[in-house]
Amino acid sequence: MGLSTHVLDTMHGTPAAGMRVTLYATQGDTLKPLKQCVLNQDGRTPDGPLLNATELQCGTYRLVFDVAAYFKACGVTLPEPNFLDRVNLDFGVADPGQHYHVPLLVSPWSYSTYRGS
Repeated sequence: MGLSTHVLDTMHGTPAAGMRVTLYATQGDTLKPLKQCVLNQDGRTPDGPLLNATELQCGTYRLVFDVAAYFKACGVTLPEPNFLDRVNLDFGVADPGQHYHVPLLVSPWSYSTYRGS
């Protein structure tokens, strides 16, 4: 159990290898950094879940995906300012005994997310 994520690059039809992701715990407007990583070749966190079952707590969190930096590193020419710079996903964990998977499907102009399994 715990908290995991992965990112799919819908522009290229590939995992978003190399994208930087930061996880924060949130309380109102206060952000507490918990973990930062660069996604592996599968578009997943390299060391397993972002939070394991004992680390995941009931509460609110934010995942920040560095979308513009990723697409620029892939050689995509983006307008200035970028349409999407960073994607911030705020979500809540009501039952830390369950697994929470928060995937992101992203292009330079759109994104979608859902609670996965």
